[in-house]
Amino acid sequence: MSQSSPLTDSTKSQTKTNDSSDIHRLTHHGKEIILIGTAHISRESVATVTQAIEQEQPDCVCVELDEQRYQTLKDRNRWEKLNILQVVKNGQVPFLMANLALASFQKRMGLQTGVKPGEELAAAAQTAEDHDIRVALVDRNIRITLLRAWRKTGLWKKMNLVATLFAGMFEKQELDEEQLSQLRQTDSLSSMLEEMGELLPAAKTILVDERDAWMTYHILQAAGEKTVAVVGAAHVPGIKRCLDHPPEDDAIKEMGIIPPKSTLSKAVPWIIPAIVALLFIVGFFFGDRSRLMDAATAWVLANGTLSALGALIALGHPLTVLSAFIAAPLTSLNPTIGAGFVTALVQAMLVPPTVADMENVSNDIAQLRGWWCNRVTRVLLVFFLSSMGSTIGTFVAFGWLKDLI
Repeated sequence: MSQSSPLTDSTKSQTKTNDSSDIHRLTHHGKEIILIGTAHISRESVATVTQAIEQEQPDCVCVELDEQRYQTLKDRNRWEKLNILQVVKNGQVPFLMANLALASFQKRMGLQTGVKPGEELAAAAQTAEDHDIRVALVDRNIRITLLRAWRKTGLWKKMNLVATLFAGMFEKQELDEEQLSQLRQTDSLSSMLEEMGELLPAAKTILVDERDAWMTYHILQAAGEKTVAVVGAAHVPGIKRCLDHPPEDDAIKEMGIIPPKSTLSKAVPWIIPAIVALLFIVGFFFGDRSRLMDAATAWVLANGTLSALGALIALGHPLTVLSAFIAAPLTSLNPTIGAGFVTALVQAMLVPPTVADMENVSNDIAQLRGWWCNRVTRVLLVFFLSSMGSTIGTFVAFGWLKDLI
């Protein structure tokens, strides 16, 4: 797998009814690979992969999924099983929010074409199973991908990444099938990825380039001499490059590892409480002691008020808003727990999601109003906005605490 090898490519599809630009017929050391680039919300893509598999009858069908996403697509009622309290207690709220933010963008565009996000991947797997063809899940675990992107991105870029995800939850974009067809064209997608690389190079490398290499490696590992591989069109150019120079085993092994937190990331939660404590100590011994009470009041008001405001904007329960005001000044001094953890826990207990909320999560995330109306996503908003308020409050309070010295 590690050696360079010749690669031939013919984009002329044997599937007569499909756009030939979507299907790439490749040969690698005698192994035939029919690479199909899709748009994850395109009805045409669903028809393309189904017809290609039925006509080609490959030994194996590779799909751009990991086990978690595959089970999610198979189990359309998965939200009914979600235990939001357990999600909060296990510290999985940020991961769940990132997944929902990404899903909401595809969901909104999918509503315009009547196709559920990832339906062509599910159709590929189902068609293969119907014809007793092996199915290989060739994508990297989504949790590993997101954590690698997060931990290998600098602080400023992380803020951009969070802002982009959050804005994507509410962005309105209308696409018809003709525009989706254009989107599947290599040149358009390549230019989009180049722009992404300029804005967030580390994230683009991990979200796209590494996954290109990962999927290429596992496509080559797939059983049989003839393989149909169904991937998002954005990955087609990268996979074709990787097939020409297959990734090393050691490189793939490294891509499956979650990097440890940096020393700075570990230290920051402790640095802030240390600085606040130091300011009060210095103020007590060397400053104007009469200002200590004013400084303490400023700390409580800045943290508590802005965190409570965040919970209020999220339409949290009145007691959730109160808990934000009380908890934020304390959690800002405790690196082991955040204000969002407390407020999300309180909100989930006071306003627990109903069965209807669980059933409608996938539909509600497609609308701005739905994030506030659904009790599941409202817990997530309470977590996010109260945490953001507490963070802003901490920096505001520093402006007053410095007057102690």
